[in-house]
Amino acid sequence: MLTRIDHIGIACRDLETTVDFYRRTFGFEVCHEEVNEEQGIHEAMLRINRTDDGESSYLQLMEPIRPESVVARFIEKRGEGVHHIAFGSADVASVVADAETAGITPLLEGLRRGSMGSLVTFLHPRDCHGVLTELVQAAPTAHAPTSPPEA
Repeated sequence: MLTRIDHIGIACRDLETTVDFYRRTFGFEVCHEEVNEEQGIHEAMLRINRTDDGESSYLQLMEPIRPESVVARFIEKRGEGVHHIAFGSADVASVVADAETAGITPLLEGLRRGSMGSLVTFLHPRDCHGVLTELVQAAPTAHAPTSPPEA
């Protein structure tokens, strides 16, 4: 069962500039920052709120670190902006199984590591009305604030 909007992923060319915009405009602060080599991105998670299930909702700002990454190709084709929406669940594997039963195609074989130690997978946009949909199972301690990595 899906319990919340976990995050909205936003592709950007310059992470520092985009973080500054959300900080100045809406008062959002970075609660987690990491480089995800597998996905080819440098990302910052900005906490929006806590939800009824004890987790949080975020904006995920993603700057590509390689020109061949999915996010780099997205920016080249469509420009900066909303890349995907992610829904949270305590049991992503069962949500994927239910989605497949409903005829929705997963983009990945199995689950992989996502932001803050989560488990994630993606559903094909053609089966989700044109929206790249991510499913997220938060790590047990994922939402404790962390400091950005040292340079």
